[in-house]
Amino acid sequence: MGIVSINDALRLAQEADLDLVEVAPTARPPVCKLMDYGKYKYESALKARESRRNQAQTVIKEIKLRPKIDPHDYGTKKSHVERFLRQGDKVKVTIMFRGREQSRPELGFRLLQRLASDVEELGFVESQPRQDGRNMIMVIGPHRRKSEARTDRASRDGHHGERASSRSRAASTAAASTAASAAAAQPAEASEPSQAAQPAEASEPSQAAQPAEAGQPRARPAPATAARSGAARVAAAPKASARS
Repeated sequence: MGIVSINDALRLAQEADLDLVEVAPTARPPVCKLMDYGKYKYESALKARESRRNQAQTVIKEIKLRPKIDPHDYGTKKSHVERFLRQGDKVKVTIMFRGREQSRPELGFRLLQRLASDVEELGFVESQPRQDGRNMIMVIGPHRRKSEARTDRASRDGHHGERASSRSRAASTAAASTAASAAAAQPAEASEPSQAAQPAEASEPSQAAQPAEAGQPRARPAPATAARSGAARVAAAPKASARS
C-alpha cells in the first residue's frame, strides 16, 4: 500500500476489521501488516507443535567387538546393529584391542568393513574407521529417519492388531458353526422317557399293602408300648378271680 501515516493505517485496519501488526520495527520507515492477529498466533502455535512432533532426538547406540570375536557372537552383535538401524538410531561400533592385538589394527579394520557390508541395506558408514588409542571406532548411520521408522512401526503394529482380531472372529464363527452342527446331529427323542425314568404303575399295589385272604388267619398286631400291655393285664386279673 505504500507509505502512509499511522492514523491512516489504523483507520484502514478498523475499516477492514483487522489488526495493524508491526512486522519489521527496525526498518525505516517501520513495516506494518494488516492481519487477524489471533488467527496468526493460533497458526504459529500449530506449526511449532507439528515441528516438535516430527523432530526426533538423535541417539547414538554403541556396540563393542573384539578382533577375534566368535562367529556366533558376531551374529548376535550384528542383529543388535540391525535393530538399532531399523529404529532410526546411529550405531557407534568400537573394536577393542588388548595386548599384542594392538600391533594388528588391520584385523579390526577388516571386521568393521565386514559389518558395514552386512548392514548396508539398513545404514551407511557415516564415519570411517579411525584409531583412538587402544580402540578403533566407526559410526554407521540409518538410511531412514527416526520419525519414519516410528510411523512404520505404528502402522505395522496396527496391522498385526487387525490380523489378531480377524483371527479371533474367525475362531468364534467356527466354534458357533460346530456347535450348531452338533446340535442338529443329535436325535430328537426327548419326548420318549427312558425305561429307568418311568414311574411304577399305580394299579399294582405293593405286597405290604395287599389285604390278607379270607382263609388265612389274621396276624395279631403287636402291642404299641409296654405300658399299654401292662395296664391290660392289671384290668383282666379281677375278672379271672371272680370267675373262679
